[in-house]
Amino acid sequence: MTARRPSSPTRRQPAAGALAGLTAPGLALGLALALGLACPAPAAAQSAPPAPSTIGYVVIDRLFVETRAAKAADAAIKAEFAVRARANHELFVRLNALTAQYLDDEQLLDEPERTRRRREVRDLEQEAQRKEVAYRDDLLHRSNLERDRIAERARLAIAQLARNEKLDILLFRGVLWARPGIDITDKLIRQLDQ
Repeated sequence: MTARRPSSPTRRQPAAGALAGLTAPGLALGLALALGLACPAPAAAQSAPPAPSTIGYVVIDRLFVETRAAKAADAAIKAEFAVRARANHELFVRLNALTAQYLDDEQLLDEPERTRRRREVRDLEQEAQRKEVAYRDDLLHRSNLERDRIAERARLAIAQLARNEKLDILLFRGVLWARPGIDITDKLIRQLDQ
């Protein structure tokens, strides 16, 4: 029986698998080659500084307010919904007058007449609220359609302007501060207004 010699603290046990048989210097050279550290980069790549990025910034909300298309859409929507807005206003004026008259006469009316007038006020109030909700929904829907049209035109114009200005990055949301020179909103508004 042979005695097993204890391993010395300076000698390492070989690892199993692909690294078996590699020594510490061999392992270091292998890692350096794998990471590209042993091969120097070409001289041109080492001396050339990275090209500066060009950044642009657009205030999107201004496009929906200041462009001619946005102003025209706003005017068209106001004209289209003016009749309904006026009718709703007149309905609320009538409701307020009917409510005030009911409250003034409430103590003088007999029970059946009071119930009838209370029901009349409640029915008119429900009708006014229903018409107001429908009006607001239709107005919002129509405004969103116009906003989508403007957004599609703006998206195409932004892409074209970014290419023309040779911008690498164009920001439009989440910018706390931007140097005025990188704000291209005015250029974009002029381009959309052409």
